[in-house]
Amino acid sequence: MVKIVVTGIGLVSALGGSLEDSWRNLIAGKSGIRLHQPFPELTPLPLGLINQQPSELTRLTRMVVASALQDSGLVTPLADCAVVIGSSRSYQASWEMLARQMYNANHFPISSFGNWLDTLPHLNAIAAARQIGASGIVLAPMTACATGIWSIAQAAMLIQTGQCQQAIAGAVEAPITPLTLAGFQQMGALAKTGAYPFDLHREGLVLGEGAAVFVLESAEFAKQRQAKVYGEILGFGLTNDAYHSNSPEPEGKSAIAAIKQCLERSCLLPGDIDYIHAHGTATQLNDQMESMVIQCLFPQGVAVSSTKGSTGHTLGASGALGVAFSLMALKHQILPPCLGLQQPEFDLDIVTAARLSKIRQVLCLSFGFGGQNAAIALAK
Repeated sequence: MVKIVVTGIGLVSALGGSLEDSWRNLIAGKSGIRLHQPFPELTPLPLGLINQQPSELTRLTRMVVASALQDSGLVTPLADCAVVIGSSRSYQASWEMLARQMYNANHFPISSFGNWLDTLPHLNAIAAARQIGASGIVLAPMTACATGIWSIAQAAMLIQTGQCQQAIAGAVEAPITPLTLAGFQQMGALAKTGAYPFDLHREGLVLGEGAAVFVLESAEFAKQRQAKVYGEILGFGLTNDAYHSNSPEPEGKSAIAAIKQCLERSCLLPGDIDYIHAHGTATQLNDQMESMVIQCLFPQGVAVSSTKGSTGHTLGASGALGVAFSLMALKHQILPPCLGLQQPEFDLDIVTAARLSKIRQVLCLSFGFGGQNAAIALAK
């Protein structure tokens, strides 16, 4: 079996404009969530904005791809490098802007047609391929909040099957738009004051912006070029329960199947996992289902945390951010905290403040609308 390693990380979040800044603020117990009113027609809400105003998808992608390449020591062009960059919302902000133009003009402006073609959902991944001079495989997964882990898993499969030696993989999300906020509000899923994963008094999710992109390589290729290594991707599990458009399947059968699949592919037992980076959205149903699944599969005492109390829920990018923070936990041997937790509802060993710990194997989880379940195992 071909070993897959991570040799570069690019990350931007509400916690900071780089991987190092975000990690430093995360373990210091800081949050990037603030009360904002980016759209005058909507009431102020807690949001995880990177700047004072909503970010633009293409700019975020360009930033994290450049950071990941610099971090890995690679120089463009990279003709044979695969690109797997996903997003659950993609260019929705641009589409909403176009819709407003059409509504105000009462007709479809011909001048906007070319712009519309530039905002098809997969074109962000193609823009990243152009940025690095890649002319091979380009994929743009869209699997709701499981997109980040799906993207990394797909890139790992490309390397494992010999279709490439290197891949740029991850997810980018700029979801702060009027329609997204109004939609989540209509569902009753948005928090009013902040994100409190696994807390008895959790209010719901806080939307956040963010992006995380990784350089994946075969271990042999990385060794040849003497690249530094953050960690190894041991395996992954991907399932769909097809239960409901936005509610998790209450018994968590498909989520359990994804985790079991991941552990089996990684040649691990539940007791081998030292830390679980949970999806932990701070919604009633997700946290309840996820806690039940963890209690069902893992021995008591495994460390658990969700970083969404610090970054907000970055939807499709959340799993990619989780993988980045998990790799930093492996590198520094520090467990990141679950910010916002005051009164736990569930019998889990939830990390409430960053602490040193011996971490060898980590599991990162994502659960998306439509029943998407994703798990990935990482090792030092």
